[in-house]
Formats: sequence, C-alpha cells, structure tokens
Amino acid sequence: MTIKRLHHAAFRCQDAKETVKFYTSVLGLKFSHAMGEDHVPSTGEYSPHIHIFLEMEDGACIAFFECPKDPGNMKDMEMPGWVQHFAFMVENVEVLLSEKKRLEGLDIDVLGPVNHDDFITSIYFFDPSGHRLELTTDTCGDDRRKVFEDEAYKVLELWDQTHDWSQREKIFGGKSSVHHSSPPTPPSFFCLPAILPLCSSLFNAIANINTLL
Repeated sequence: MTIKRLHHAAFRCQDAKETVKFYTSVLGLKFSHAMGEDHVPSTGEYSPHIHIFLEMEDGACIAFFECPKDPGNMKDMEMPGWVQHFAFMVENVEVLLSEKKRLEGLDIDVLGPVNHDDFITSIYFFDPSGHRLELTTDTCGDDRRKVFEDEAYKVLELWDQTHDWSQREKIFGGKSSVHHSSPPTPPSFFCLPAILPLCSSLFNAIANINTLL
C-alpha cells in the first residue's frame, strides 16, 4: 500500500494559542510544529496565517490554521453539526469512560458513550473553536472485524440503491440489520425441554380434578 498512515488533517481555529493550550493540556497531544506565511504557499493568495501541528502517539497530527484576515466560519455551517469531526483512538472502553469522567471534571460537556454497530464506542465534545471531537475505541474482535470487512460492499450497495435503511429488506430479504448477530437466547423457562415437565404436571392436575368431579 502506498499510503502509510495519516500525516495530518487540518481545520481552521479561532485562536492558535488557545487551541494549543486545549490540545496539549486537555488531550495531552504534543505541540510539534508551527509555521506561518503572509501568502499561501500552494496558491499564492494573500492570507497571513499560522499553521500549527498537534502530534499523537503514532506521529499523526491534527493541524489548525488561524487566518484572521479571511472571512468565513470555523467549519462548514451548511452540513449537519455532527458530520464534520475528528476522532482520536484510546486503548479500551475503561480508558474511554475514565476520559469522560476527567473531561466532565474540567466542566466540558460530554455526550456518550455511544455504541456504533458494535464496531466502536465513542464519546463526543467540542474544542474551543466549536469543532466536534470524538474519543473512540474498538469494540469488535478480529472475527467480527472480518465480518465487517466482508459485508462492507454489501452495505454500500444497499445504500447506493435505496438511500433509506428501511429498505434493507429489498436486498437482504429481512428487516434486520445487515450485520447479522446471533439471536438472543430465549429464557430457559420458554425452552421446550424446560417447559415439558410443567405441561406434564398441569395435565396430571387437570386429570385429578376430572376424577374428583
């Protein structure tokens, strides 16, 4: 594969200094680089800016531009607020819940945890510029991950044909999710082996009553 890993994803921020403080002190990222120009190197446009990089454990970065002379919003206001976000991986669910508690202790509003298709579990909050952030962790094992990989194109095809998840029966012949899981085991009371003795006792009781009558 030519692509090795994510290098950085870039957003706009309101205040570079405030942004560095949030991502280093609240999320523990490393402030690894800052650069600035009066003109955009790739286009030549006049736009004084600073470009900052916050580095994660694997070397990938989330980056920000503060460009005060340019109009516009911090993010695309035309799309739903939950769409554009940046997700950071944590080790496991225990760490995720611990981070939720820690963030709430800093008076940060946190949504979740949210289970996404038994694939990942996540919590959500916002940075000082209003960008939606996600902390997430894997919640599926290798076997389940293989199922997801095998079904990915089927899910895509379903969406491409219907754009409506209520129409999944059209392709898969059932109203349940594409990702078929084992049905829940019914309570033992309703299992046939368990209920037969009860039926036998009931029939005997009825027979005894009829004898008395």
